Amino acid sequence: MREWWYASGGVMVALVLIALVWVLTGRSSVSTPSVSEVDRPAPDFALPTLDGDEVQLSDYQGQIVLVNFWGTWCEPCRHETPALQSAYEQLQDEGFVIIGVNLTNKEQIQGSTEADVRDFAQQYGITYPIALDIEGDVSKDYGIYPIPTSLFIDSRGNIRYMRFSELTTDEIKALFTTLKHTDTALHSRNT
Repeated sequence: MREWWYASGGVMVALVLIALVWVLTGRSSVSTPSVSEVDRPAPDFALPTLDGDEVQLSDYQGQIVLVNFWGTWCEPCRHETPALQSAYEQLQDEGFVIIGVNLTNKEQIQGSTEADVRDFAQQYGITYPIALDIEGDVSKDYGIYPIPTSLFIDSRGNIRYMRFSELTTDEIKALFTTLKHTDTALHSRNT
């Protein structure tokens, strides 16, 4: 009988530990995505876009901007792109901007062309601006390696979060919401 109580007690302890780990890891992965927190000015840039215009980061002052550095040869970039597009569609009316910065100089090394970048954008239905870092200067200014790398820039133009791997739609939405609340609190304090 004593052995039965020990076995039952052991099973109960194991179940409680499993439940505790499940609850703790489930909460942390949704509410606080794994990012590096920083607070420094984002270097401004102006780059040609895939559609022949020019995109300049400073034009989006006052909005929350996600700058995503990527390449067509990058498998994690392929996995992440639908999440980026989905988040953009859901949040753009709330002041969210994505600028996809293609490492065009690296594309050329990989044997790809601007047409390949255009095909990629069409394949994934990308509607946010795709900037072409033809000389690689912007990725050097930001110290980008590896890709995908995403920078979340607040409404004042400061880099607040950096992510050096794929993002999910839920992670993007959580970080946007955090920045939006922070920006609203700062604005309220300053008025």
